[in-house]
Amino acid sequence: EQELMLEDPDELTVLKEIEQELMLEEQSMIEEIEKILAFEEECFHSAIGLNAENQMVCPVCKRNNLTVTGHFIECQCGMHINTQFEAMTVQQLQSWLEDALTEHQSRCLHHPVFSVSTGLERESNLFMSCQVCDTVMVIL
Repeated sequence: EQELMLEDPDELTVLKEIEQELMLEEQSMIEEIEKILAFEEECFHSAIGLNAENQMVCPVCKRNNLTVTGHFIECQCGMHINTQFEAMTVQQLQSWLEDALTEHQSRCLHHPVFSVSTGLERESNLFMSCQVCDTVMVIL
C-alpha cells in the first residue's frame, strides 16, 4: 500500500517540491552560518590585530586603541598595566595575545574575554578567560 501512495503522480510532485524547499532552506542556513563564522573570525582577529596606523585595539573594551609606551600599556577605558619588563612594543603584545588565543582555540571553540585585575601588591595583570572551558591565563 505504501508503494501505491508514492506512485501517485500528485503525491510524488508534492514530495519533490517539499524536498526542493528543504534543500533550499538547508543551503540558506549553511550560507548564514558561514557568514556568522566569517564575522566572528573577523571580530576575533580585530581584537588582537594591528590597524592601518600600526595601533592595536584594546582587548578589554574592544573600542579604543592601546597606548604602549616603555613599561606601560594603557587604554582610555581605564586599563593600565606596568609591564615591569623591558620596554614593551605593540608587536610583542600582539604576539603574546595571538599565542594565547591560538592555544585556547586548540582546545575550545568559544571566544575568551580579556580583563585586568590588580593583585595584592597593586600590580595589574592582563588575563584571558573563558567561561565555557574554565580557562584562565595570565597574559601580562
